[in-house]
Amino acid sequence: MTFYVIGDRETVLGFRLVGVEGCIACDKDAALAALNEAVQWKHVGIVLLTEKVAAQIRGEVEARLYGFGFPLVLEIPDSSGADPSRLKIEDVVRKAIGVSI
Repeated sequence: MTFYVIGDRETVLGFRLVGVEGCIACDKDAALAALNEAVQWKHVGIVLLTEKVAAQIRGEVEARLYGFGFPLVLEIPDSSGADPSRLKIEDVVRKAIGVSI
């Protein structure tokens, strides 16, 4: 299983430096196409989406977070830093499985 990253140019290029393949997504259509393609590949176990890309396709991201088991879809900060309004991991777990950690 491998990682796959979808995001802005700097983030994707940074991940490529450490051997993680990815796709640069500049708009909603490109982001959705990249996500739909990545989840079809059997070798991809974790899809990393930058927060800004995930915000563009929020409905699809939440459907995959809470409805599908594989691959795991995670949001990460992009090259400009973390979004302060983003849910903490504890809130995501509580929403997904109903247990507070």
